[in-house]
Amino acid sequence: MSKTIVDQQKIDWFLTHAVENVYPSREALREKLLSGERISIYLGIDPTGATLHMGHMIPIQKLAELQELGHQIILLIGDFTAMSGDPDKLTVRRQLTREEVLENCKLYQQQASKLLRFSGVNAAQLKFNNDWLSKLTFKEVVELASHFTVQQMLERDNFEKRMEEQKPIKLHEFLYPLMQGYDSVAMDVDMELGGNDQTFNMLAGRTLMKEMKHKEKFVLTTRLLVDSNGKKMGKTEGNMITMLDSADDMYGKVMSWTDEMIVPGFEICTTADQKELEEIKKKLKKENPMILKRALAHQIVLWLYDGKSAEQAAEHFASLHQKHEQPEEIPEMKIKEKSISLIEALVQSKLVESKSDARRQVEQGGVKVEGKVITDVKAMVTIGKQGTVIQKGKRHFVKLV
Repeated sequence: MSKTIVDQQKIDWFLTHAVENVYPSREALREKLLSGERISIYLGIDPTGATLHMGHMIPIQKLAELQELGHQIILLIGDFTAMSGDPDKLTVRRQLTREEVLENCKLYQQQASKLLRFSGVNAAQLKFNNDWLSKLTFKEVVELASHFTVQQMLERDNFEKRMEEQKPIKLHEFLYPLMQGYDSVAMDVDMELGGNDQTFNMLAGRTLMKEMKHKEKFVLTTRLLVDSNGKKMGKTEGNMITMLDSADDMYGKVMSWTDEMIVPGFEICTTADQKELEEIKKKLKKENPMILKRALAHQIVLWLYDGKSAEQAAEHFASLHQKHEQPEEIPEMKIKEKSISLIEALVQSKLVESKSDARRQVEQGGVKVEGKVITDVKAMVTIGKQGTVIQKGKRHFVKLV
């Protein structure tokens, strides 16, 4: 069994860096960690997509810190809960099939391995909640439900908003917190951590642990990195960093963040202490924000790669964007005719997801043909002898040949 490390400085860092809240209290968890007792902690991730992203990377980093202190770490894949769908949005989630879920999570351990150790001393464990949730009888589900009231469920923020807007709340959505809560009971853990958008579900597990196991369960919520409007990064915005991103793409995405995200980025995604953060805030008022953003991008690439990759990514970005050069290798797409509509070219090359997305990108000036901005959605693209390059945004290119 791994021996725990009682290092007050490391424990205080764990309890404060990128942390939103601790239940029942930060001091109670601090006392537990300083006691030297080895505890078990888990992070649950529903495989709703094929890549782990920044929203996962921050709590995974917190798991890594506890692993370094010698505690038992569990990465739980919500292969059963993903088929139900966490009701964390203002609309009902589409329920995924078993096949979709298993396809999505097949690279999760590989991605998480950038931060966690799954072999050697004190290896992290990988578990799947289908192993116990699929075996619950209807009687047992009814018993789980008896630990909660409808009023408690309706206290969830997005349920309240849906009620106000008269949007439907499906009955199965009430069962999701029960399922996530039962994960804690099935694994008999001491602690759960996750993003602060998971607070409701994690506290449901705390309730079940108290009532079914007569055991205190700690809950730690991490801060989310959001833009100036409080919106999480996502696929739609094109700035969501994933653990499958290349160093170049990761660097470029950070450079696309708004200036308001620079300080939170340093706070949550780097090891900058309070003194360094105060210096960054002062510099932000005096210097070009791009200088600080480059430093932040370098630190985030360094987090998941290495110094050489971070340097090369910085050089690539400077070459591609500041010197207005095209990348050395541009994917090609063969066109049978000598010309094609710009909208069709964007869709066929998969630079956009749909024709409506293509029209929006063109109208907003986000598309170039051979370096020239095109805003006419009816424009045609003629294929030159050496090919014709289409660019969407700052980083995405295709050559029509």
